[in-house]
Amino acid sequence: MLVICPFPQGVAAGQRLKYEQYFDDWRAAGYDIQVSSYMDEAMWRVVYTKGAYLAKALGVLRGHARRVRDLFRIPRYDLVYVFMWVTPLGTSLFERLTRKLARRLVYDVEDNVIQDVSTDQASANPIARLLKSRSKALHLIRTADHVVTSSPFLNDTCLAINERKACTYVSSSVDTDRFLPASPYSNERPVVVGWTGTFSSKPYLDRVRPVLQQLAQQADFRLRVIGNFDYDLPGVDLDVVQWSAEKEVEDLQALDIGIYPLPIDDWVLGKSGLKAIQYMAFGLPTVATEVGTTPMLIRDGENGLLVRTDEEWLNALARLIRDPELRRRLGEAARRDAVAKYSVKAVAADYRRVLAAASEGKAE
Repeated sequence: MLVICPFPQGVAAGQRLKYEQYFDDWRAAGYDIQVSSYMDEAMWRVVYTKGAYLAKALGVLRGHARRVRDLFRIPRYDLVYVFMWVTPLGTSLFERLTRKLARRLVYDVEDNVIQDVSTDQASANPIARLLKSRSKALHLIRTADHVVTSSPFLNDTCLAINERKACTYVSSSVDTDRFLPASPYSNERPVVVGWTGTFSSKPYLDRVRPVLQQLAQQADFRLRVIGNFDYDLPGVDLDVVQWSAEKEVEDLQALDIGIYPLPIDDWVLGKSGLKAIQYMAFGLPTVATEVGTTPMLIRDGENGLLVRTDEEWLNALARLIRDPELRRRLGEAARRDAVAKYSVKAVAADYRRVLAAASEGKAE
């Protein structure tokens, strides 16, 4: 199997906490896996930073050179697994050539890429429109032997496009043996409200800036932002942590409450709810915008809280900060659901069925 993906292995949550964590399982099933990422480590370090135009341009040249090399070796593989796109720029030429040359092709798509990116996302990350070209995704969705989707809503859309009607929703998942709870559910220290994500998802966090500033006037808490960017929020006790693989678990275990703000629009219908699943695995009560997949993951008042308005955000967070017993009850229920439904062990069979179906050239 040749895995064609945007980012280096082990660094991007969309890959690392999706298909990458199943490589050992796939190898045990008999697949010899080779990975070809468009970005190398040098480009990954600068792609979401301001400036560094020369480094980015050189990264694009190196990425395209890798893809040209891939075209010569794709026919040797029994199965090609493409995540998101083959190249980020230009037309769908590389996607079309990859499809033509591949014996069997699985296309793994997340977010609602056949919709235009949201205004917020485009303004915060100007390369987002280039990275999520509709023509590339549409061709791969239509022609793939099997499509793996990130939400039931996106799966329905892809089923209407794919020529073989071979599409499967596979939930995001986490290693619940590694993502373990540590919160004491007490108020012996300032309660830590946390968010984790990358620069491209920073606009979602920005949506609750006024709420968090107002909350700071009513309750004692600390906000922890775990990401790959700097952040400031006047009036809020803020702790900004640069994400690292080595400290990922420790940094998330320091949270007491997880937040998952989202815009209410069609783009979000393709999102998998990965942040919520991460928080749930750590036994954290999650406050999330009630949109897309979040109502499927979170049962309001049972394993988390769902909100839509700023007032609901404020009230939900204030309740959790002041009530450690509520945090405990919701967090423990969230952990049970994460282990039962969204762990690597629970989801592994779904991926194996997709690979088997694609290899045989039939709908799963």
